[in-house]
Amino acid sequence: MNGSPSALSNVLRWSSLVASLYLLLLAVAMISSGFKLASGEQAKALFEFASHPIAGLMVGLVATALIQSSSTTTSIIVGLVAGGLPLPIAIPMIMGANIGTTLTNTLVSLGHLRCQHEFRRAFAGATVHDFFNLLAVCVFLPLEIMFGFLEKLSGWIVAPFAAMSGGSSSFGFDFIKPITKPITELLAGQLHFTSPVVNGAIVIMVGILILFFAILFMGQQLKKLMVGRAETMLKTALGRGPVHGIAAGATVTVLVQSSSTTTSLIVPLIGNNIITLREAYPFTLGANIGTCITALLAAMAVSGEHAILGLQIALVHLCFNVLGVAVLYGVPWCRDWPINCAEWLAEQAQKNKLTVVAYIGTIFFAIPSLMILVTH
Repeated sequence: MNGSPSALSNVLRWSSLVASLYLLLLAVAMISSGFKLASGEQAKALFEFASHPIAGLMVGLVATALIQSSSTTTSIIVGLVAGGLPLPIAIPMIMGANIGTTLTNTLVSLGHLRCQHEFRRAFAGATVHDFFNLLAVCVFLPLEIMFGFLEKLSGWIVAPFAAMSGGSSSFGFDFIKPITKPITELLAGQLHFTSPVVNGAIVIMVGILILFFAILFMGQQLKKLMVGRAETMLKTALGRGPVHGIAAGATVTVLVQSSSTTTSLIVPLIGNNIITLREAYPFTLGANIGTCITALLAAMAVSGEHAILGLQIALVHLCFNVLGVAVLYGVPWCRDWPINCAEWLAEQAQKNKLTVVAYIGTIFFAIPSLMILVTH
């Protein structure tokens, strides 16, 4: 009898999790439908500001830094690509989202400001994620601009799925469309503005709002269900070598549906000297890979002419993060670069706290704003 309330609570949490997953799929379908509704030259004008890859990168960075969720940003991008947003614009946005999500860790590290040595360790533990993603963009963005590397690689991976669907409009997740289409059509049918661009923009905004709350609610439920198990897995895996650390980081992030949560969990452990930065580093890399699950889930909600591209941009996210780990951690002489950069910045921040303000303001807001202005 004593276990009944707990069992009921778990049932309610799992039910809530299923409901939030449905809302996630519905939201992505709405974003895709809204973009299609606003299709044409006028809709393309909405994205002229991001027509340059650098601008796309900065848009993804700033958007994620502001809403503090790369899962939300990448899911929105999946929906937009399925609605017709070109891949060459979307791919840099995905890279920017990877950088923007690291702001959360940096803010968490500020909780250790009361003790200089704790703060130095915590700040280094937070910014190692920043530097890894910044270096990954420095490696892969030029390759993408010059050769379309990630677009071609993801296209090769997705080709069998395109072949199964006849290479045309349907991706094959037909069980999703019947449960999302009635609501998306109902909402679109209630809009009577003369301009299809306005109608489409409203559907997109409602979809983004639902998406934001769905991911937030999903994360809360998963934390309640999984965070205890996640902490146990973390403590077990970190001392068993880099491969176990990467696997644990990926698994925990899939469980809690948030790389920000995963990496923020580890920052206080580094700050309190429970684990070292080098022990935590592989776990952070795994979190980068695990966060790709949300975009892959979102790809299941898309249908129509560009449906296969929704899967392709989700695979771009996965390829970018896996290859980033393979290159920057797999190549021995690159492995220490993010750690060395993070430790150097942490030393400067320990000496002068204004370094933190300058770093956050410059990397996450000033440079992106300037780059968007210049490229526009």
